[in-house]
Amino acid sequence: MIYNILLILLMTIQNPAIEDTMNYNKLTPEEEKIIIYKGTEIPYTGELLNNKQKGTYTCKRCNAPLYKSEDKFDSHCGWPSFDDEIPGAVKHQTDADGHRVEILCANCDGHLGHVFKGEQLTDKNIRHCVNSISMNFIPASQQTAYFAAGCFWGVEHYFKQEPGVISTNVGYMNGDTKNPSYQDVCYKDTGHAEAIKVVFDSEKVSYEQLVKLFYEIHDFTQVDRQGPDVGEQYRSGIYYVDDEQKRTAEKVTKILSDKKYAVATEVEKAEKFWDAEDYHQDYYGKTGKTPYCHFKRKIF
Repeated sequence: MIYNILLILLMTIQNPAIEDTMNYNKLTPEEEKIIIYKGTEIPYTGELLNNKQKGTYTCKRCNAPLYKSEDKFDSHCGWPSFDDEIPGAVKHQTDADGHRVEILCANCDGHLGHVFKGEQLTDKNIRHCVNSISMNFIPASQQTAYFAAGCFWGVEHYFKQEPGVISTNVGYMNGDTKNPSYQDVCYKDTGHAEAIKVVFDSEKVSYEQLVKLFYEIHDFTQVDRQGPDVGEQYRSGIYYVDDEQKRTAEKVTKILSDKKYAVATEVEKAEKFWDAEDYHQDYYGKTGKTPYCHFKRKIF
């Protein structure tokens, strides 16, 4: 055991590219070969090479935004090409070969590819040659929303059924402790709410529709509780990611206030979302049970 630990430490010193897997996304061996060990994928094989959709290209290792679709162009080189980057997103350094310029994610140092100048391929006269495998693509219509409405099992149950919702995760957010556990949130003063992260297609379901669904599946007049569950972690909350979501949340909340509901929901800026333990994810889907303190009723 001691020998293995020393070996890992020695490898880390010799190769700074070895990642702390607690901080970044888990990579496949092929992804590690490119992103960590600075390999190059075979040309014309990357799944993002011919992607024409509008959206954002992000780092596969840490999810940081890297490039916008409007800066992508067809260079006929066999790899996705961009003539600009999101400001501050990409780091440039001399490649190990001493000649080329390597490009890396500025947030996690994941290898992206190389950058070339003077080819006259676009007006900006620069080409970021990027491995598809180093990136994920988020369509412009894909957005994220965060809600807290008591026990996250029941909240997820209803959001998973909504057409236009791409994925859901339950977790903890807007608290004071880093990487809290379920036990921490329940028995320590972490300040977190049991929350749900909703990734949705805005062309199929609007954020306003999701806010209305949120209000219709729980009792938003209760303070720090939901049904039999009592505690600050069970509070009602909408956590917006931008000003547009904030305006929408406040607009829908005002509709309820105008209807004389005593709304106890907090509307606050979204802070760090921490994924809950695996056994909490899609709890009712796994167990076949049904929510005990959530129900859907028509309000709007």
